[in-house]
Amino acid sequence: MQLIPTPIQLSLNPAFRKLKPNREEIELFKHELIQLLDRIKEFESEEYHKNLVIDFLNSTYYKNNHYINTKGRSDLVVHNGKEPNTPVGVLMEAKKPTNKSEMISKDNVNVKSFQELVLYYLRERKTQKNFQLRYLIITNIYEWFIFDAQTFEKLFYENKKLVSDFEEFEAGRLTSKNTDFFYKEIAAPAIQKITQDVACTYVNLNDFQKPLRNADRSDDKKLIPLFKLLSPIHLLKLPFANDNNTLNKDFYAELLHIIGLEETKDGGKSIIGRKKDGNRDEGSLIENAIEKIDMMDKLSRINRIFQPTTTIDEKLYTVSLDLSITWINRILFLKLLESQLLKYQNGNKAYRFLSIEHIKNFDDLDNLFFKVLARKPDERKGESKTRFSHVPYLNSSLFEPTELEQDAISIGNLQDSFNIRLYSKSILKDKKGKLIASELPPLEYLFRFLDAYDFSSEGYEEIQEENKTLISASVLGLIFEKINGYKDGSFFTPSFITMYICRETISRAI
Repeated sequence: MQLIPTPIQLSLNPAFRKLKPNREEIELFKHELIQLLDRIKEFESEEYHKNLVIDFLNSTYYKNNHYINTKGRSDLVVHNGKEPNTPVGVLMEAKKPTNKSEMISKDNVNVKSFQELVLYYLRERKTQKNFQLRYLIITNIYEWFIFDAQTFEKLFYENKKLVSDFEEFEAGRLTSKNTDFFYKEIAAPAIQKITQDVACTYVNLNDFQKPLRNADRSDDKKLIPLFKLLSPIHLLKLPFANDNNTLNKDFYAELLHIIGLEETKDGGKSIIGRKKDGNRDEGSLIENAIEKIDMMDKLSRINRIFQPTTTIDEKLYTVSLDLSITWINRILFLKLLESQLLKYQNGNKAYRFLSIEHIKNFDDLDNLFFKVLARKPDERKGESKTRFSHVPYLNSSLFEPTELEQDAISIGNLQDSFNIRLYSKSILKDKKGKLIASELPPLEYLFRFLDAYDFSSEGYEEIQEENKTLISASVLGLIFEKINGYKDGSFFTPSFITMYICRETISRAI
């Protein structure tokens, strides 16, 4: 059996790798990790060092949500819940730093620490019938060998002879009931027979001493993979808010509110529709558009076939909804673009163009769509050329007027004087947790709402200095699917599919 150490980054969920920890989390992690390393006393007992690990994990991540303690003969276990009776998610075998003879190494796996872990695993998996194990760990505080429970499932639980010998041993029907007998006579031969390479994540905390202790905050990004590796999100395989497959419900609900929509339940089905009469805001995109289309008598000029029974009000809503979806799609795309420009330009605020300082009204937004983004820099004219000099040309049909916009209205026709009441659970709160205002002009509300989130979807080895929730391109994709696909069956293509398509196409091209 040969260990194949896997780099930390490749051990993590790809979506979790993109998630940026905030500064407060990293500072706590640094403080607690320094405490752990500084309290090591190499000639103290195994029990002493085991308690150091418990204190570190609890203080950094686990205390309020996951119970950590010994269980039976197992050195340490992390439970999937905060009560001792919840299933064990992580099994851990701890050795003191000086116990080199029993500690696993990259070149020597078949030693007592690994044999002990096999026994504890079988007791948890077979005897306790626990199928919620996530990871198994061997550590001497400095070195950490982390195995996915699925690896142990294939190597040991599916080994029928090993399981049979284990059951005989546990029942006391073999030559000895002593655990050393199990290690030497049962576990060691079973491990010896494994010929395949076995993957595990290997970490030596001494490799992180320099970024951990120096004063250069930019060095802290080197600690991010380790921070994530030991977190409950990774070790307990927990879902997380910015998973590629997770919809951010707070962002989604407030975005619908600004558009003028709400999601309701009809039986078990979710339905997106216009807000009920009496709860509508004239400044929302839909209500603003309905008012303008009706006032300008544009409905009769729209080349669209409606059912004979469709009322004028229903026609106005349908047209306004389609327009609002087009506009919000563009704006969300631009927020992603802006975040990437800021990232590539090291946060230079000159590249922050989607704000009320640059776009003061709907006319300005209309100009941005069609006189800036749709034109090459040397083709732009007047103020558009100077005000948006950092905004690139986008060769995209997204910034060409749609047929419906040509027949009805563009976003520049909307009223700027209307207001929107803030969503009751709005993210726009002051330090005391109160809403910053009762209502705001529509563009100011929209831009401040978007700016309260982090759209920097690529967060590898970066720390989020501001405490903002990440809204990735994948999360937006789910929102596009829900809003756009509610009637025409369109679906968002996940990033792993588009990545495959792009890789195959580019590879063949070059």
